[in-house]
Amino acid sequence: MDRVELAATLRTWRARLDPAAVGLPHGPRRRTPGLRREEVAALAGISTDYLVRLEQGRGPHPSESVLTALARALRLTDDERNHLFHLAGTPPPRAGRITGTVRPSIERLLDRLSDPAILHDAKGEILAWNPLAAALLGDFTVWPPGHRNVVWWRFTSDARCPNRLLRTPEEEEAAAVEAVAELRSAAARYPHDPGLRSLVAELRRVSPDFEWRWQQREAAVRRSSRKRIAHPQVGTIEVDCDVLHLPDADQRLVVYTTQPGTASADALDLLRVLGTQDLTHS
Repeated sequence: MDRVELAATLRTWRARLDPAAVGLPHGPRRRTPGLRREEVAALAGISTDYLVRLEQGRGPHPSESVLTALARALRLTDDERNHLFHLAGTPPPRAGRITGTVRPSIERLLDRLSDPAILHDAKGEILAWNPLAAALLGDFTVWPPGHRNVVWWRFTSDARCPNRLLRTPEEEEAAAVEAVAELRSAAARYPHDPGLRSLVAELRRVSPDFEWRWQQREAAVRRSSRKRIAHPQVGTIEVDCDVLHLPDADQRLVVYTTQPGTASADALDLLRVLGTQDLTHS
């Protein structure tokens, strides 16, 4: 808990709020801009003394309910609310369900990217991709219903979705650890998400390797890396795989690029011509 910064932030946000925005009259006796402490306290349902102590950096550790009430009273945006929670040393609240909604702006970004890119949610479900990603990695539309998932792809075998990644045994081990650990991290964030719980239960049932790793209880998030992809038409392509986190939706945009002037860059250029003409975005 950063008491000093929390105090300064609460004072700043209180001072910027227009009384009319919360249904209060300006009145002739306001000597400073914004709301009075007693007004914010009343809106938040807490005592004025409690707010005074928080704004002076000497208050107790506020509970999640108090922080939520303050965020509501101060008309904070989602980002500001999360910042308030972080200053108080408390994890920001989550809705409790993994979102599979793809923002229109992300759809436009995928369409405009000239490099392969896919979008997946917190449990590894592939939500969207551009045509070049399908050309590079395979047609995602033929993946089994309910199993269009990068973790499922890693721990099960299906002829409809062959794995084109080339890894050394060491890289394979690291990828397996990372995949299971990231899924466990997601399970901690979304303990009641039915899709995530179903995925984990099914993977534990069908994959002894996953079950053993699940019991190790490691936690991690996916990192950027370099991968080699064996493409049936253009040969091996080495790509940098960068993972961009979209924090508001807890989704990850994975972009595959090649180093300019290399054989891999030439192969990807060829794939742009050969592999996209009959592929559609989903």
